[in-house]
Amino acid sequence: MAHPRYRATLWALLLLAFTTAAAARTFEGRVTHVTDGDTIWVRPAEGGAAVQVRLQGIDAPEICQASGLQARDALAARLLHREVEIDVRARDAYERTLARVGHQGQDIGSWLVAGGWAWSSGFRHRAGPYAQEEKTARGERRGLWAGDAPLDPRRFRKQHGSCHAAP
Repeated sequence: MAHPRYRATLWALLLLAFTTAAAARTFEGRVTHVTDGDTIWVRPAEGGAAVQVRLQGIDAPEICQASGLQARDALAARLLHREVEIDVRARDAYERTLARVGHQGQDIGSWLVAGGWAWSSGFRHRAGPYAQEEKTARGERRGLWAGDAPLDPRRFRKQHGSCHAAP
């Protein structure tokens, strides 16, 4: 007979695996709103309310930060009222769906970073998934890299707080 603590751990792991598998899904939908350079609202093709989606793997400037409006406008010009594919990865602390977003076969996170409208989000000194795109955009001074030493959004939020309303 298994030890009770072992059984509880096993059940917790099974529940976590089931929950993660249930959350990891893909769906198609239409972009109804672009909040900023890394957040969109998508109405699923199968129906229902629009879902707030945060693009995983990138961090775009805050809307009140230098290049924030331009990043949002670039994303809106590319996706607003268009069909997208959503590859759900997780939920964040703000209950947003974290996902990779595709449009016409292109990874939109990669497109934003390559265009110079977002940073590739690394974690614990690891390069983010779009590190090469960011390096190229920096070297060619695209988008936010055209200015002198743009402040990454994480540092901006620490220094100034978050901003949610457009100026």
